[in-house]
Amino acid sequence: MAQKKGQRGANSVAADDSEVVSRVPLQAVLLADSFNLRFRPITLERPKVLLPLVNVPMIEYTLAWLDSVGVEEVFVFCCSHSQQVKDYLKESEWTKPTSRFSVTTIESHDAISAGDALRVIYEKSVIHGDFVLISGDTISNMNLAQALREHKERKKKDPLAVMTMIIKHSKPSNLTHQTRFGTDKVLMAIDPQTKELIFYEDKVNPSQRFISIDKTLLADNTSVYLHNDKQDCYIDICSPEVLSLFMDNFDYQHLRRHFVKGLLVDDIMGYKIFTHEIHSSYAARIDNFRSYGTISKDILQRWTYPLVPNFQYFGNSSKVKLDREGIYKASDIVQSQSARIGAVTLIGSGTTIGNHSVITNSVVGHGCTLGNNVCINGCYIWDNVIIEDDCRLNHAIVCDGVHLRAGVVLEPGVILSFKVEVGRLITIPAYSKVSLRPQPSIQDSDEELEYADASSAVIESPSITSMVSSRNAESTPNFSVMENSNSSEVGIAGVGYIWSTYEGEHEEEWRHSIAPIPEAKLTELSHAYHEEPDVSYQFVSNTPVSGELQLDSESTGFDDGDGGDYVDSTDFDKEVEATFHRALTGVNQETVILEINSLRLSCNKSHADCVGALFFSVMKLGLEAPHSSNSELYQSIAKEINKWKDLLKHYLKSVDEEASNICSGTYILYGGLNDCNLQSKIEVILKFEEICSETATELSPLFCTILSYLYEKDILSEDAILSWESEKGAADESDKIFVKQSESFITWLKEASEEEDEDDE
Repeated sequence: MAQKKGQRGANSVAADDSEVVSRVPLQAVLLADSFNLRFRPITLERPKVLLPLVNVPMIEYTLAWLDSVGVEEVFVFCCSHSQQVKDYLKESEWTKPTSRFSVTTIESHDAISAGDALRVIYEKSVIHGDFVLISGDTISNMNLAQALREHKERKKKDPLAVMTMIIKHSKPSNLTHQTRFGTDKVLMAIDPQTKELIFYEDKVNPSQRFISIDKTLLADNTSVYLHNDKQDCYIDICSPEVLSLFMDNFDYQHLRRHFVKGLLVDDIMGYKIFTHEIHSSYAARIDNFRSYGTISKDILQRWTYPLVPNFQYFGNSSKVKLDREGIYKASDIVQSQSARIGAVTLIGSGTTIGNHSVITNSVVGHGCTLGNNVCINGCYIWDNVIIEDDCRLNHAIVCDGVHLRAGVVLEPGVILSFKVEVGRLITIPAYSKVSLRPQPSIQDSDEELEYADASSAVIESPSITSMVSSRNAESTPNFSVMENSNSSEVGIAGVGYIWSTYEGEHEEEWRHSIAPIPEAKLTELSHAYHEEPDVSYQFVSNTPVSGELQLDSESTGFDDGDGGDYVDSTDFDKEVEATFHRALTGVNQETVILEINSLRLSCNKSHADCVGALFFSVMKLGLEAPHSSNSELYQSIAKEINKWKDLLKHYLKSVDEEASNICSGTYILYGGLNDCNLQSKIEVILKFEEICSETATELSPLFCTILSYLYEKDILSEDAILSWESEKGAADESDKIFVKQSESFITWLKEASEEEDEDDE
């Protein structure tokens, strides 16, 4: 439990004493309110953190991750629908005596921002050391140990280092200027040596080709990299001083726009913010409907492992079984023999699926009833939904208790809030939002609306019935059908208000929608992009006196050699894994190689990139096999490596062929083909290190054993392993963990090599 308030002073006096510091439990502040309106109208009735994400409330993923990284005390700040959050936590496993950490809720109905929330936390005097700041809509599987260690070491050397932000590579689209999560590009200036954050801008105008930066930033820093290819994961490690700063500055409301940017321009106090970049781990925040869909797909495709549908943290996970092609099904579903469930789909318990229905790339909740000839693609159907015969749903969200009568069509981007009913043969237009709640006339916060009185002003929103009546006046066939429908079926059309978009919003609906961006919009953006005048890259050394740095370069001051053809390595890895999974369904390896080669060429990647991505996919496959001990886990990994060793060797061999074209001019100077091949094998070891330290820490004890097995199967060579060990010689101690673990094996390799040399002599 939290230390008593009277103990706080004693701890601060001995802050430099490592023994005292080690006794302070790792704490976390979880914000159970996003303080925005992007999930309306759904969040008028339920808090965002309790909305289902692949049939599990969002907050469960956040709490599971906090538990996995060793947090001992969690303070959950509740605002909007606070009683629902408190009731849920009270009944959850996290507040039971068996929980490995304590969960305390802190409630306030006056807070309208994250800044207000942190000021309330400060007044409660519950934080006694470094703490993790996170919102309840964040999903991650990263290992926090290294970032936490770096933060503490920096704080010992520099008391002004008060925050470490977790970031990740995420290349925004050149057309939409958004990431795959539907968030705007973020511009960051970072010191490449210290990782200190120098500049932060999260509201970049896409039409603006240049951005002005104070020239003193360049004068005070010998080297600065300007990035627009980084994703802010919204996971922060904070010192207690952060809370004090919010108390001292009541104009700090938004965490990034006010607090972070405020500290970066404050020359008086001198507080510093640093970054920690993760690579193979997963971390993302559900900021809008597009990110909701993207992260749901990532969970189904197991990029968030071990936070996946059949994981032990989630109470009903044991009922969900994983089949081929990423299909999850509860054991008690009732599925017609003629019904088809496609790839990357989850069907919850108690759900019934009628004849000839087809469900693909979707999540269906618990207790749903799907009729005959129903077609569902790219949708998220929550609990206890009834969908009658001949309905067509395409990239929509359907909340609990919704009832769709026969023949209903939901066009892309539709949101149906709780208990909405739609009558027979109704088509709900694209991007429509339908709710039983009338639309507020003022875009106040969810919290304000929750406690508003019944006289609050609302917009004159059309009902489903009035929409149908309007259409029927123009369409005789539809009118005749509606006349013949049973009047007992909730009137003629159904129950619900269709929300209208505010001025200027309609054109932007596609940006944050659950639906894919329309082809027509992409074509329009493509034409606009290619019509823009070409502007050459500028480097820091060539920056004019005004301090204007060009926004369009991905990392100013750093040439990554890829230019405009650069593709997010994470996206490439996912594409390779999807192709690899097709081999699991019976596709021969030659076909898989052809597909990966096509992908490699289209993404401008090397054979070495393919090796790394394939190795990750093979290891992940071994991890997913059932195991109850390290011995069983090793057997599963060894089985998959042995099965796919020829595929891995193909790309390692292809590095030689690639090198003959790329490295032929430098063969004498650098060793040519051998060096290129050697480096690719070293990359495999480095990839393995990342997997063990960040993505799948359960593999850490087996690192040396698996390394020797890779050597035994001729996937890794003696030179590669010894070169890897040599390269690690100058690294920090924290980066030599796996080298030390493999000392006996490396020593054996060296001795064997010396014996061979003696025999040759």
